[in-house]
Amino acid sequence: MLAFLGLAMVVVFTFLIMTKRLSPIVALTLVPIVFAVIGGFGGTTGKMMLDGLKMVAPSAALLLFAILFFGLMIDAGLFDPLIRKILKRVNGDPMKIAIGTALLSLLVALDGDGTTTYMITCAAMLPLYKRIGMNPMILATISMLSLSIMSGMSPWGGPATRAIAALGLDAGAYFVPLLPTMIGGAMWVVFTAFLLGRAERKRIGNIQLQSGGGDCYIKAILEDTPHKRPKLAYVNLVLVIAVMAALVMGLMHAAILFLIGFVLALMINYPQLNIQKERILAHSGNAMTVVLLVFAAGIFAGIFSGTKMVDALAQTLVDWIPPSWGHLFPLVVAITSMPLTFVLSNDAYYFGVVPILANAAAAYGIDPLEIARASILGQPVHLMSPLVASTLLLVGMVDRDIGDFQKATFKWAVLTSLVVTALALLTGAISLFT
Repeated sequence: MLAFLGLAMVVVFTFLIMTKRLSPIVALTLVPIVFAVIGGFGGTTGKMMLDGLKMVAPSAALLLFAILFFGLMIDAGLFDPLIRKILKRVNGDPMKIAIGTALLSLLVALDGDGTTTYMITCAAMLPLYKRIGMNPMILATISMLSLSIMSGMSPWGGPATRAIAALGLDAGAYFVPLLPTMIGGAMWVVFTAFLLGRAERKRIGNIQLQSGGGDCYIKAILEDTPHKRPKLAYVNLVLVIAVMAALVMGLMHAAILFLIGFVLALMINYPQLNIQKERILAHSGNAMTVVLLVFAAGIFAGIFSGTKMVDALAQTLVDWIPPSWGHLFPLVVAITSMPLTFVLSNDAYYFGVVPILANAAAAYGIDPLEIARASILGQPVHLMSPLVASTLLLVGMVDRDIGDFQKATFKWAVLTSLVVTALALLTGAISLFT
């Protein structure tokens, strides 16, 4: 009963936001409350919602301060030299722009953080997309796929870190056999960018932009504003490197690091109080929209897990797998990780579901390392979920609705998951026969 109720809740929620019957914030809040009452949990719904808010509060704080921090860095012109080099290479060719987007986002995503990847990639490429009339959903799709490969599979990224910790594995033993899959996945993302860019070139043509003179498109995109601080470029670069290094080393919680980085950036670049207030207000709209969505997602997740719907769905999945499929268990985990990570948070899936799957696989003599590798192959689909905080940021940056984003990315996300699964099978990262 709980499993059916949970599945129905996810289906109704997805239908409502994709058909735009309800806004994401309303759907994330209202739908789980209704289903909790239907399931007889009305008396404890408030507590579950509060637990969900507490669960996502660190993520909301992280996104709030990360948006403000990188917003100030963009205002100060820190990324202008990198953006200028990319713009010179791609000019107005949609295919080159799409490939340039893939290469940039793959590189930035190596740090394992979705917020950083989306902020820098959108800051560099979105003005050019708008300049020549390219569909911003191509930027969003490529950025998401890049993050799913570089952050989703690397042992310092969130999903793999959780899988390794939940199963008590060695990071090196997990990662080395997966490296060819990760490289192949990155090549697939570039190829996908090529296909998307070529289709866009057919739609709008190859636009030659003037690269010199008063009408230089680079100058127009990187317009000089009173907020640029070119003389402080090296100071800002050192600040960004320090924050990212501390993040990778785990010296403090990410939200605290970005808070400190934001405060220092504000003091260094804009010491005048009136300008500080102006810069905060300039980015507060985007930040508030994302934070509200994150808190709404927390209500959804709190009810989903508090009612035990998520546990029932996971157990039902395990029960449905026939014993004769034992040797296919890694493949089953890889395929089912797509829908499961879409409806579950990474914490719920990797700490709640993956240990159950690993224990079941052990009965067939399958190494937990294979289950860990298989469990991260659905990350491209996971990153479509409105429960992922950084995805809400990406949708906000390209100024699109989450339903439109899912429609545009669904095919490519599923296809990418299937491709990396096939690569994992071919390279031996996961196997069909023990």
